[in-house]
This record gives sequence, structure tokens and C-alpha cells, in this order.
Amino acid sequence: MRVRQPLTALALSLSLVSAAQANDFVFGHIYEASHSHHKWAQWAAEEIEKRSEGRHTVEVFPSSQLGNEVELNEGLDLGVVDIIYTGNAFAGNAYPPIALGSAPFVFRDFDHWLAYANSGLFQELAQGYEDTTGHVPLGLIYFGQRHVTANEPKLTPEDMQGMKIRVPDAPLLLMFPRAVGANPTPIAFSEVYLALQQGVVDGQENPLPIIQAMKFDEVQSDISLTGHIFDSQPIIMSGDAWSQLSEEDQTMFRDVFREAGEQGSLDIQQQEQALVSWFEENGTRVHEVDRAPFAELVRPYLTADDVGWSAEQLERLEAIE
Repeated sequence: MRVRQPLTALALSLSLVSAAQANDFVFGHIYEASHSHHKWAQWAAEEIEKRSEGRHTVEVFPSSQLGNEVELNEGLDLGVVDIIYTGNAFAGNAYPPIALGSAPFVFRDFDHWLAYANSGLFQELAQGYEDTTGHVPLGLIYFGQRHVTANEPKLTPEDMQGMKIRVPDAPLLLMFPRAVGANPTPIAFSEVYLALQQGVVDGQENPLPIIQAMKFDEVQSDISLTGHIFDSQPIIMSGDAWSQLSEEDQTMFRDVFREAGEQGSLDIQQQEQALVSWFEENGTRVHEVDRAPFAELVRPYLTADDVGWSAEQLERLEAIE
């Protein structure tokens, strides 16, 4: 009979470390703990622990605790974070076509965005991102329509000329302000409130739930409903973390994060519908905007030679019913 040799202390230690890495995952994002995205990240973590009967756990770190959005994307490669929310524009730094999902004035309304999220086109873009980076998009979650805030109305493109507006540090998100003659200024998400308060920038652009969660209405008197981007984030797992899962567990992770994305998207959309009156009741002026003149100025940028997507991909997105 073969006698099993005992593990050395070092081998046992390495074995325990490996087991911990295989079972415990880190989910980092930039949003406040009060934001819907954090609620659904926590829901996903609880579901994974429940459905795996405790074999897998996910610890969620909100509020840029693990870095800003650029750093979180880098963290997937470095192994310091296993799961992230990231904007299409940031994912597009690694695989440019996927940035199409955050291009300005390409979606007609929420239903159009929802159809895109469930389309073959998005699946192709997600697969292209995975093939390029080795990291795996597990779902897509709606972020909301991006609107402009300032201390005065911004009702026409002329109103935005020369405006110093904060944008995320992603090239695609410079497109809209440049098209209307504004001066886009990249600032980290966690620093936006102070930048607005101190007058470093004149305004910023974000969905209504973010404006509420970050209390931007405390330092900005007007919201102009430009709705220039129907924004969303892929939920991405690092390739190294993904490879630690069995095929059965990979299916379970996809199911959980798909459900989190679907429910989180509906949550945000419902908040958007209620927040206009909430802001007005709390003293913020909210302005309806004719989006057509803005969209007309943006259109040439969508088909320029330096965009990351093809004309065929743009046409397919716009043709989705």
C-alpha cells in the first residue's frame, strides 16, 4: 500500500493560500454605498454565496476604495480586483468597439437600450472584449441618461460654448462636449463634488440617480435634461478569477450577474422617472431640452475615422427595435 507523504509546512501554506484565492473574490466599484449599483453588487455577492453553498464568497468595496475607474480596469490585469463595474468607454480603452454602448445620441430611449443589452450585437462586442483582454463580461447594467448640471440652464448648444465641464477620464466621453463647443475637463469621480464647490469646473454631466447620490444638487442649481448618453456598464470578471471556477460555477456566476444587471437596470430606470419631481421639490431647477440640435452636432463625430467601432456596427445598433 502506498503511504501518502506529509506536506511540508511551506506546501501546506501555499495550498491554503491557493484555496482562499479560489473561493474568495473581490468586487470593486466607484459608486457610493447609497447607489443602486452597490445594492445589486451586494445582492449578487449574497446569491453567489447562497448558490455555491458557501464555496464562493464575494466582498464588495464601493466608493473608489480600490481605486478610480482607470485603476480598477488596471486592477483586473494586476490581480488586485476580481470583478468590477466599468463604463463602456473605459472598457473601450482595451477593445474600442465596445465603447459604442456609451456613444452620445445612439439610443432612442430606454427600450432601445434594453433591446441592445439583449442583442446579438452586444454579445459579439462582449466576446470581442473577452478575446482581446482575457477578461469576461458577465452582464450589462443600465447607468442612466446623462444630463448636464450647472448654475444656469444649458438649453442649446450655444449655452454650452466655452463651458468648463467635468467628464470621466475616457476619450469617448469628450465627444459630446467638444461637439457643442464646451471645454471638457477629466476629473476623478470622487473629486467632482469639491471641483464643483470650488469652481474648478462650471458643471458636470451624470444620470439623475448619481446627481442625487453624490449630492451634486448641493453645489449646482440647474439640471438640463440633455439625455445625451444612455449609459451602462459591463460587469467584468478577471480572466484569472474566471479560470478558477468550474464550468458549473461559471454558469452560476453568469446567471447571477445577468440577473443583477437586469434588476439593477430596472431599478435605475424607475429612479429616473421619479427624480425629476424630487429635485424640483428640493429646490433644484430642472429644464426640458430639445435634444435634436445637440444630436445634429454630434453626428459627424460618430462616423469619424478615429472612432473605435465600424459604420456597420453603428448601423446595426441604430436598427435594433
